[in-house]
Amino acid sequence: MSQASTPTTAAAARVPAPIEAQGAPARRARHPWMSPLVPVSPRARWLLGMSFFVAFFAVWAVATLGGFVSRTFLADPLTMAHEGWRLFTQYGFIGDIGMTVWRVVGGFVLAALLAVPLGIFMGAYKAAEAFFEPFVSFCRYLPASAFIPLLILWAGIGETQKLLVIFIGSFFQIVLMVAVTVGGARKDLVEAAYTLGATPRGIVRRVLIPGAAPDIAETLRLVLGWAWTYVIVAELIGSSSGIGHMITDSQALLNTGQIIFGIIVIGCIGLVSDLVFKQANQRLFPWSSIK
Repeated sequence: MSQASTPTTAAAARVPAPIEAQGAPARRARHPWMSPLVPVSPRARWLLGMSFFVAFFAVWAVATLGGFVSRTFLADPLTMAHEGWRLFTQYGFIGDIGMTVWRVVGGFVLAALLAVPLGIFMGAYKAAEAFFEPFVSFCRYLPASAFIPLLILWAGIGETQKLLVIFIGSFFQIVLMVAVTVGGARKDLVEAAYTLGATPRGIVRRVLIPGAAPDIAETLRLVLGWAWTYVIVAELIGSSSGIGHMITDSQALLNTGQIIFGIIVIGCIGLVSDLVFKQANQRLFPWSSIK
């Protein structure tokens, strides 16, 4: 019995000891924030996000109040806040904000109502994708601002021209992104639906659209952010109201405080709309957060 166990004991003795037993230093514990793809808590996310804004305004204040940058070219935060207060109390800036929001919502909703069905159609039927995609991809790279002179000739300088700028800037982006999302559906789900007797139209209605709905909503959220850039460009030319119009007037007066305040207002409205959109998506499609 002892002779039979001798080779096993000798083999076990030749097995190298674990790294920790050989005296190698133990692996240092890594902070969760420095580990790839490790989520942070909502409170930590909020604190980290706000800390960047605090640092940004601190650097801005030091650069301007400390005399490193001329206030003629960059107003300090206190002057910016004062000019913003004047915009609301003396110049009716709240009306300009309302006009800009209306233009963004109007142009974006019109683009989404037409682009989403076309994108679903292209993603579901490859023949339609082959027919539409070259033209849509071509138009996607055309800057919306380049159409402003033509749109002024065709539609004048009224609200139609500004809505069309936002529509052109958003429509082709939404179409292509929705088509890619729908076309990337899982093939096994489609085959399972066919096995259960689903028709081609039923595949689109009961498999492709529900499966792509969360990503389509996320696409709309992203393109909404781009729509805000288009509306400011549209308001810089031939406009008598809106945030872009206010920025143009402030530029003529070299009032950088009002210009910066207008830019910050755009960012705040965009951030709020983005958060609202994100919360709505989570409520409408709670399964999208399950990984």
